[in-house]
Parts: sequence; C-alpha cells; structure tokens
Amino acid sequence: MLTKDKYEKRLRRRLRIRKKISGTPERPRLCIYKSLRHLYGQLVDDTTGHTLAFVTTNTKEFKAEGRKTFANIEYAKRLGKKIGEKAVAAGVTKVVFDRSGYPYHGVVKAFADAAREAGLKF
Repeated sequence: MLTKDKYEKRLRRRLRIRKKISGTPERPRLCIYKSLRHLYGQLVDDTTGHTLAFVTTNTKEFKAEGRKTFANIEYAKRLGKKIGEKAVAAGVTKVVFDRSGYPYHGVVKAFADAAREAGLKF
C-alpha cells in the first residue's frame, strides 16, 4: 500500500509539473526517467511532439561494463554530460527541466548539474 501511494503521489506531481511547462523548438523540455536499473533522458519539442535528442544507460556502451544496475549518481553524471553534448550539437542551449515528479536530489540533481556543465542553461 505504501509503495502504491508513493508511486501515485509521484504521478500526481508529474502531471502538476507538466501542466505548467512545455517544450518549444527554441527551448525544448529536458525530461528524465529512472527505472530500477536504468536512466533515460530526452529533449522534447512539445509543439510538434518530436524528440530532439535521447540518451539512456540501456545501450551497448554501458552494458559492456558488466554491471546490472546503472541508476546511480555516477551514471547520471555521464548521461547528463552526454545529453548536454548532443543538445549543443543540435543547436540547443536553453532548455526547460522536467524532473518528472522526482525530488530534485541525488540522481536527478547529478543529471541536471552535468547537463549544465556540458553547456545547457535552465
């Protein structure tokens, strides 16, 4: 019961956040998703519904390291740096950060800080 309540609270927070923010071609939405094993990040233009850039730990590059789980701060930093580099290569420097209802702490904060260091402004 407690797990379900926690999950439902995150979903409600996510919807409340998504009502207020939206990505545009000039300033796309940088969203993050965490599963128990992997992290995912993408730049989304909500006006057209297109993903401009996408990164995940669920790739051959990361799996070659032989670990089972990649949802930690170390990999969040690497992923944030990668999405920042891809965004700058695509000509995007300003984004709107969508934390998807997760607290801005730990993995989410590490992802955001690494993306900022790579050249994104939000």
